[in-house]
Amino acid sequence: MSLSEAARVGAAPEELAAAELPAQFLAAHLRVEDEKAFEGVDGDRDVRKTLHVGPVPMPDLAPDEVLIAVMASSINYNTVWSATFEPRSTFGFLKSYVRQGGWAARHDQPFHVLGSDAVGVIVRAGNGVRRWRVGDHVMVNPACIEDQEASAQADGMLSENQLAWGYEMNYGGLAEYTIARASQLVPKPAHLTWEEAASAPACAGTAYRMLVSDRGARMKQGDVVLIWGASGGLGAYAVQLVKNGGGIAVGVVGSERKAEAARALGCDLVINRAEIGIGEDTGDDPAVAVEQGKRLGRLIRQGVGEDPHIVFDHVGRSTFGISVFVVRRGGAVVTCGSSTGYLHQFDNRYLWMRLKRIIGSHVANLQEQADCARLFDQGGIVPALTSLYPLQEVGEATRSVQLNEHIGKVGVLCLADRPGLGVTDPQRRARIGEDRLTLMRAFASDDARAR
Repeated sequence: MSLSEAARVGAAPEELAAAELPAQFLAAHLRVEDEKAFEGVDGDRDVRKTLHVGPVPMPDLAPDEVLIAVMASSINYNTVWSATFEPRSTFGFLKSYVRQGGWAARHDQPFHVLGSDAVGVIVRAGNGVRRWRVGDHVMVNPACIEDQEASAQADGMLSENQLAWGYEMNYGGLAEYTIARASQLVPKPAHLTWEEAASAPACAGTAYRMLVSDRGARMKQGDVVLIWGASGGLGAYAVQLVKNGGGIAVGVVGSERKAEAARALGCDLVINRAEIGIGEDTGDDPAVAVEQGKRLGRLIRQGVGEDPHIVFDHVGRSTFGISVFVVRRGGAVVTCGSSTGYLHQFDNRYLWMRLKRIIGSHVANLQEQADCARLFDQGGIVPALTSLYPLQEVGEATRSVQLNEHIGKVGVLCLADRPGLGVTDPQRRARIGEDRLTLMRAFASDDARAR
């Protein structure tokens, strides 16, 4: 039996250790010869043009790493950035990493395996790995830190050499196999399927740090939280964390179908920006953001009675000026990304004179990921998975995210040959409830549902 098959059927650790390691494996990757594919293109940069699925060579394993047979992964927006080579070539990231020397040299290849989510089975462990064993079921935290730095002992995300796994380094999770440091691993919630668990680390962990952690907005009971993109991957977890923590969730979405999803997740108020012209690109004119912010503020006060304490913003250029304006005096805008552009313009008077705060946040440290996984174990939050694609169709899966056609998280099956596998605690699953755990699957895209 091959190693892939042994991992797929849940073979014993000794069988996994004895199985021969394949020389190559299937992976979604970019090729260095496509680096200039979109040079001079001002219009649509279709990711399907540069995303390839094919064999890549198996890398050597560093002493502090594990090799994981990836059962499932999911799409994050950084895969769109990688595949469009914006704002920086993905191969530039790899060359920067290689300058560290040593084991980093393996990552400088004419290909880049993408993906910042993965869940699977450990099939090999380096001789420096202590807490993990072959056969363990794990999720990967996409924050890869340098744990020998002093700053990392306070907060791993402060590590000067912290990198986004599968984005700024090679051998990510959209593949049959991946490598990760032992310091990136979290036990997989035993009641979740492979694909459900794969939808969690990058987005749920990021939302947890942004809202709940003492390094984020420090949300408390009763806080009104405005969530841009409340039906997307990040937003779907943000809504749940707000409700689980006793807050009031106000979601902004772009269609009635997405509004339905936000309501199903528990939003107390849902605002469809497509109907009222809020959240469209404010361009370089902060006055437009102020005007739209006034309109949005009125709707929020009419719906929940007061202004937001926190604004959860990962959209960036088209929403950030509105976020700064609409958050209440003394409130906080917490941001983890800029899918519509990195250059933000806003009227600073509304920030400094009203004592507001902007909090930058990025992924999550390992403790935050573990705390977030515990909420899954308790049933406090559930997977945001909607659509599911096979690895061979990763281009289509990523394209749906690029065009913002998706709701929730878009999953990818890797070595798992069908959905629904990987549950090792059916009693807990039954206790939480199948309907609750699969809540978001009703919002799968028509294209994915047809598969």
